[in-house]
Amino acid sequence: MTTRLNPYLSFDGDARQAMEFYRDVFGGELRLNTFGEFGQADTPHADKIMHGMLESPSGLTLMGADTPPGMEFEPGGGYSVSLSGDDESELRGYWEKLSDGGSVSVPLEKQMWGDVFGMCTDRFGVPWMVNISTQD
Repeated sequence: MTTRLNPYLSFDGDARQAMEFYRDVFGGELRLNTFGEFGQADTPHADKIMHGMLESPSGLTLMGADTPPGMEFEPGGGYSVSLSGDDESELRGYWEKLSDGGSVSVPLEKQMWGDVFGMCTDRFGVPWMVNISTQD
């Protein structure tokens, strides 16, 4: 898998509807995962989207999710730039540079879904997410 740069949008409880709309607009395969699927089945947000990914036939990738509990939704500011792939060295290098002088909200480490993931805001206020796919 090559490294790709794509938008990651945040929603205030309507991520499923929004991502289905984008699928209707762009076509392609939509994968949606809920908070309930990842260990939060007995919570009020169990059916909300923890992660959604649309890959269009023309190569566009759009990701999105509902704002997690405990985080504030910011209308108009609900975006992050996401870097993902399986080249660990390359992605860790990006992470180090992006987080230098910025702030880290989720350290780059192994997550419950098996990949290495982190979130930071760079020194210019741009939010970034880095996901390193684990190799089977």
